[in-house]
Amino acid sequence: MKKFLLLLLFCHVSSPVKHSLKFFFTASSGVPNFPEFVGVAVVDGLLIGDCDSKKKIVEPKQDWVKTFLENNPQQLEFYTQGCFEIVPNFFKATMDDLKQRFNKSGGVHILQRMNGCEWDDETGEVNGFNQYGYDGEDFIALDLKTETWITPKPQAVITKQSWDADKSRIKRNEIFLTQMYPEWLKMYLDYGNSSLLRKDLPSVSLLQKSPSSPVSCHATGFYPDRAMMFWRKDGEELHEDVDLGEILPNHDGSFQMSVDLDLSSVPAEDWRRYDCVFQLSGVEDDIVTKLDKAEIRTNREKPTNMTIPIIAAVVVVALVLLAVIGVLLYRKKKAEKTQDKSPTYSNVPQNGSDTSSDSSPNGSNEGVNSSTPLTTG
Repeated sequence: MKKFLLLLLFCHVSSPVKHSLKFFFTASSGVPNFPEFVGVAVVDGLLIGDCDSKKKIVEPKQDWVKTFLENNPQQLEFYTQGCFEIVPNFFKATMDDLKQRFNKSGGVHILQRMNGCEWDDETGEVNGFNQYGYDGEDFIALDLKTETWITPKPQAVITKQSWDADKSRIKRNEIFLTQMYPEWLKMYLDYGNSSLLRKDLPSVSLLQKSPSSPVSCHATGFYPDRAMMFWRKDGEELHEDVDLGEILPNHDGSFQMSVDLDLSSVPAEDWRRYDCVFQLSGVEDDIVTKLDKAEIRTNREKPTNMTIPIIAAVVVVALVLLAVIGVLLYRKKKAEKTQDKSPTYSNVPQNGSDTSSDSSPNGSNEGVNSSTPLTTG
């Protein structure tokens, strides 16, 4: 739920040569079992720390972040004040105002902010951003070039006018977004270089849902997210019949992506002319995967793989039937043998005649009314 709320509005993909520092803040009302305020810090797509109104602590998510905060107590103080005083109070006042303006005081409401910077370590270029969303839609954002707030929502015009008039606040934003945050980002990269600047290559697989579906070249487990992936034919990159997916995060902090190729009009004998190429920024060698039908993984069962299970099932059913028939035949044979061996009582008196004669081996009469043999089957 927390990840859903934090990523509901903002999806930002890093370019191949940029590092980023992003802060996500979410205030909510009417959401059961969820903190009223959550803050998250992310460097190059890696969660480095968070805080919320329930835990009441700033929690480092990487070992190097804990070391950094121990060596820089002023940073910990900054985050503590921001998480539990400055930002929550500002968000609460803003949300109360928006509820009145939208005339929706009840129900679930979510106010989000993403701010931070991107830094190009090759050119030195810095881009800062500060944008807000309300109830799942873009609300207002700061344009650093014009030093004004811009909005696509008519309901935000009053907010824009008020925030545009606060020139000192705009100036503070500019200093943080273009000066302080880039310096912090460089420090974080220095402290966390073993994880933030590492290069993890992915495992690459060929996937296909059905014989008529596109073949997907899927790479997972790579880091960082600055990567490219494409299909080639005879060594030339393809642009037609190709669908490139987004770079998505994995639960372990690595990333995954895929690129689909439609082969519906390609003869089977031409498949060998295609290959998939994965490139990771900063890694010289590409990962090239040849298009081989035998290597494609699919959810469909191959006929040869079904033969053994089917035969096994038939054998099991046959054995069960044989066992049942065997039991029935055994019982029938046993009954017949017992009938042949049991004594018959032909001297039993009829119609109330003398019963004193030996009608049983021990000389007693058990009330047998006919000469039908006693059986025990």
